[in-house]
Amino acid sequence: RPSISLYQFAEGVGRFARDLRQNVPQVCCCCLLPVSWSRPEKKVLEPVGVFEVPKQQGRYESGQLFLHSVFGYRGIVLFPWHARLYNRDISPPAAESKPEPSGAHNFKELSTKTHTHYQVLIDARDCPHISQRSQTEAVTFLTGHDDNRELYTVPGLDHVSHEDILPYNSTAEVPIRHELFQRFFQFTPPYIPSDILRSWQEKHHPWLELSDVHRETTDNIRVTVIPFYMGTREVQDSQVYWWRYSIRLENTGDEVVQLRERHWRIFSLSGTLETVKGRGVVGREPVLSKEQPAFQYSSHVSLQAPSGHMWGTFTFQRAGGAMFEVAIPSFSLDSHGHRDSPYSFLF
Repeated sequence: RPSISLYQFAEGVGRFARDLRQNVPQVCCCCLLPVSWSRPEKKVLEPVGVFEVPKQQGRYESGQLFLHSVFGYRGIVLFPWHARLYNRDISPPAAESKPEPSGAHNFKELSTKTHTHYQVLIDARDCPHISQRSQTEAVTFLTGHDDNRELYTVPGLDHVSHEDILPYNSTAEVPIRHELFQRFFQFTPPYIPSDILRSWQEKHHPWLELSDVHRETTDNIRVTVIPFYMGTREVQDSQVYWWRYSIRLENTGDEVVQLRERHWRIFSLSGTLETVKGRGVVGREPVLSKEQPAFQYSSHVSLQAPSGHMWGTFTFQRAGGAMFEVAIPSFSLDSHGHRDSPYSFLF
């Protein structure tokens, strides 16, 4: 259909993938036809590969091509991370439940399990068409070896959960357009990781490592938070610790809602408690609907202590005008003692 959107296509692909998981016991392939923007005057579908059956067990390896099941972009897996998923949507047995940090917004029971996530590259051709729903320059680093460390970003670098991956294969020599693809992978299929990728991962995993994922759902709005430690800056003879945190908002219901406000509580080990309120997030007030159910963004926080934690609420508005609060799960800010930056090695 000429009017098909990236999200409508991804939604259809997601339904297809769920059917594969449920009904097909062996490998089954079909044509993968994502949206092409090579002809601005007429949007068309073009084949780029062949679907593979999504894995219910195990993990995807470096070099796996995929379509993102939520945002629809094409990507390639760099390497996996094994993270602890703290899920407040599942009531665990009493022996597995853990208490909330002191001062958190509620005391909902917490379930934990190990969950696989992946560091991935996003196809540069798809970045302009997902920028309203997911930041494509969200992975940031502190760089420099003096007191004036600056903030840099690596465009087109993302982290995804195992369920986000809709795998496919391709015989194209360069199936993903990204400046790091040629440095991180051999060109001919299968796309084998290079020594540069292995060295980069080994040397700089402290800043990329995804170790904790926090999830909570309120009134069909699921909030997922992933914190990353970035490093320190010296300001007026004192150390300031910096973190990046990624947040995904997902509407799991049928009702159209819009994010209006955020309300954060930030506790530092130094004993301070800061309250931050404001309109929207990163300058936006996204609408979450059945057609476009998700929004993902990253932001930063700094403390004058090596650890702390954050929690809060988002205020959403329903179509009829009524407001309601959605909980942001409490998450820890830990420094892990890392100090150097990976950015200089990349460029």
